Amino acid sequence: MSTAEALPARSRIVQEHLTAAGVDTTVVVLPASARTAAEAATAVGCPVGAIANSLVLVADDVPILVMTSGAHRVDFSVLALSIGAASVAMAPATLVREATGQAIGGVAPVGHPQRLRTYLDEDLRAYEQIWTAGGTPHTVMPLTFTQLEKLTGGSAIRVA
Repeated sequence: MSTAEALPARSRIVQEHLTAAGVDTTVVVLPASARTAAEAATAVGCPVGAIANSLVLVADDVPILVMTSGAHRVDFSVLALSIGAASVAMAPATLVREATGQAIGGVAPVGHPQRLRTYLDEDLRAYEQIWTAGGTPHTVMPLTFTQLEKLTGGSAIRVA
């Protein structure tokens, strides 16, 4: 794992958002893909639960971002109840790219064309440090739960 001087374009946008928000962390480039929580956890040497997966979902026809612990899957009925939505479903890849400017497997919590309503898995609070994607499947960044809240304006909820 190395900090790259020349980050991919999408990751540079993410790093600019971090800097603008006053969040002291750095997007790093991994030698291999981290599309899954297990791959990311292995790459950075943390528990899989400390990986904050970025899921772009559609809640009542509106795209939302849910940052969930890699230790479990989102239960859509629990999530819908937590956010007061009648329906929640996975967003198609084209909508993920349109809403975030980033590809599935690399969606960062920031750096999107417009801010998405964001929800944070309350289970992520259990980790001193969490890792999120950094805008591409080969980039990640360490954050605290408090930094993730500050960056996204997200609400901590139950997702599983």
